[in-house]
This record gives sequence, structure tokens and C-alpha cells, in this order.
Amino acid sequence: MNIGIIGGGVAGLTAAYELTRKGHKVSIFEASPYLGGQAATFEVGGGRLEKAYHHLFKSDTVIIDLINELGLGSKLYWLDSKVGFYCKERIHNFVTPFDLLKFTPISIVDRLRLGLVSLYLQRLNDWPKLEGITAKDWIIKYAGKQNYDMVWGPLLRGKFGDAAEEVGMVWFWGKIHLRFGSRGKTMQKEKLGYLMGSFGQVIDALEQEIRKRGGEIHISTPVQRIAVADGRVMGLELKASSNPVPFDAVIATVPSPIFLRLVPELPEQYASKLRQIKYQAAVLVVLLLKRSLSHIYWLNVSDRALPFLAAIEHTNYIGRSEYGGKHIVYLSNYLAREHPIYNKSGDELLQIYLPHLRKLNPEFSPDWIEKYYYHREDSAQPIITTNYSAKIPDYRTPIQGLYLANTTQIYPEDRGMNYSIRLGQRVSGIVAPGLER
Repeated sequence: MNIGIIGGGVAGLTAAYELTRKGHKVSIFEASPYLGGQAATFEVGGGRLEKAYHHLFKSDTVIIDLINELGLGSKLYWLDSKVGFYCKERIHNFVTPFDLLKFTPISIVDRLRLGLVSLYLQRLNDWPKLEGITAKDWIIKYAGKQNYDMVWGPLLRGKFGDAAEEVGMVWFWGKIHLRFGSRGKTMQKEKLGYLMGSFGQVIDALEQEIRKRGGEIHISTPVQRIAVADGRVMGLELKASSNPVPFDAVIATVPSPIFLRLVPELPEQYASKLRQIKYQAAVLVVLLLKRSLSHIYWLNVSDRALPFLAAIEHTNYIGRSEYGGKHIVYLSNYLAREHPIYNKSGDELLQIYLPHLRKLNPEFSPDWIEKYYYHREDSAQPIITTNYSAKIPDYRTPIQGLYLANTTQIYPEDRGMNYSIRLGQRVSGIVAPGLER
């Protein structure tokens, strides 16, 4: 088969890798001047850094298997995580169960409830029974209103904004289930995985394997339209070419709004499923600092007076020597496109954030900043509502030979490299039966 793939992110590259391995002819078309999507990297201090923070959990077996398959296994390290919580004007450690017992913003009874509920969700596998309830209602019922108001509610609002109260409990279950699964049987220190040298090496290796098997990869090549005739896909119309490029099948790995624009011929029943799932945008400011902001790697911010959701100090997880001795901090935000911050420039956003960095570290001074980077992803996080399994669009579209694989189809787990790889494997198995794992 001659297969066209729209999107050179992790899912598209994985699908191409699997299909070329079985002898199919594959061409990838990526609008950006680089591959990797949200896992793309850039150079910092002589090393490579992900545009958006990445690490692995022990449960991420799909990407772990692929890393080993690509000969990169010796570079995968499992390191202690340092998690914290900014609440009531101070940073609280959240590394061990003992840290939870010392978390004074909530009562001792609610601390115990928080721990027991987290343990329950870690061990719960029958997630479908949670589908009909929102995360807010379940948390208040079982963990208590104080835990919702002080801990999980602010994080849900930070992640999903005005849609926080609509988020389904299955999404929340997935976050707790995976996170606590990386703590091991003793429930002590969390271990997270990182590919030394960056996860960009996975992107590089996939690209090399695809090209070696005759696959074509075109960057800076936007697709203008998916050509359709008589209910069947015919090929791709490129902005750089006046004539459609013919294909037997097309896999689109783009967000749903872009897919709807590329193929207006989609029947309404399928198109309506794509329209009903909304996205949050991700806005990231990456700081290169002379000094460390805190001792924490992953600092959740529950105080919604601060204008960002988390401060992830990458160099409290991976040594500064990888990046020329720089301290690296991601300031993370998830926003609706209607949010006032969404349209701010990097400079404007930094000026908004600066006063609040002193709340995390009273000694912080703007002259600590040597450089900063600004990244934005418009369709970063699908909003997972109740009874979501009935809303997921099928990989097979009603148009013969046209397939969709994007983050709205990752369920009950949340988006991430591991599940984007699984997405690419699954859609490739549907296009060419016998490949699915």
C-alpha cells in the first residue's frame, strides 16, 4: 500500500515505523520545520531539552519497549522524583506518605482520607464504573470538601479552567493510578524515567528507521486538503503543489479542529463527535536561571492567585551538567483560547509571572534569568468529560481509506508519549491488519 501520514509527531512517526517495517510505502507530511510535535527538542547549553517537560512512569511499558527496540535502552535512567505542593504561601514536600501526614493546610483526618483515597485509586482497575460521575463530585464524596477545595480542586481548575467541574472522574483516576504506580510496593519514593540526552533521540531513531526502509519524510510541508471522491480518500493536496499526491490510504494525526478543516466532506455524524470534544491550550515559559528556584522537581501550585499551574525545575531531576550548568524551570499553564493570557507574547507573559516567582522563592531576582523560551500548543489537552468512551471518534472514518489518530482517542489514560506511540501502533494495525499490538 501507498500510505500518506499527516503529522510528524510521535503517533505519526510510530505509525510510519510500523508500516514501513511491513513493506508499505509511506510518506509523512509535517507542517513544522521539525519532527516530534509536543516531544520536539531544542538546544540548551550544549544539550537537548524537550519543549514541553517529559518523563516516564513505570507503567509506560509501550515506550519502554520501543526505546529498547531502537537500541536506546542503556540511556534510560530511573531517578528519584522530588514532588512538592505550593499552598498557603509555602512549599510543602510531597515525596513520601510521611510528607502527606505533615501537610498542615488540611486537617489530620483529611490527610488520612487523602492518603486512603489515593491508595484506593492506585489499586482500582474497574474504571468504567467511574464514567458517569465528575471528578469534583467523586472527590468531595470520598475525599471530602476540604481536600477538594485545598488540593485537587485548584489543580483541576488550573488544568481545565471553566470546564473543571465537567471533567470526568476517569481522567482523574488515570492521573492518580499512573502516578502512584511509579512509587513501587513500599509507596515510598517515586521513580520517574528519563532518556539521558533527551527523548528527541527516540524521534531521531524513528526517523532514521523510516528513511532506511524507503519511507519519505517532508518537513515544512503543510497539507491543504485531503482529496476525497465518491466516499473514498484519493490523496493529499499540498500547499506547495498544485496537483494532489495520490495515496491508497491516509492517516491524519492532527488535532480534531485541523482535521475538520482538511476534510469538510466528513459525514455529520462523525464530524459532530470531533466538534464536541474541546481542547485546552498549553502555554510554556522555559527559564534558564543562574540559581535554583526551589529544591523541588515538580511543584504543583494550588494557589490560583499565582498565574501558572506548575513550576517544573528540570535540573532538580536531571543534572545541570547536561545543560552547561544552567538551572532550567518550566512554568506551565493550560488555558482556554478565550483566556486573556492565551494571546500574550512571551515578554508579556514573563512580566506577569515575575512577581509571583518571589512567592516561591523570596530571594528570586529577575537578574537570575539568563534567557527564556516561550512555547504554545493550541490543542494540548482534550477535556475529558463524563461518559467519554461514547464520545471517542473511531480510528476509521466514514470515508474509505481515511483514518484518524489523535489525543482525543487516548482513553482511559491521559495523553503522553507512551500513549501516542500506542496510538500509532494501533492505527497502523487497522490500516494494515496484523500489525496491531
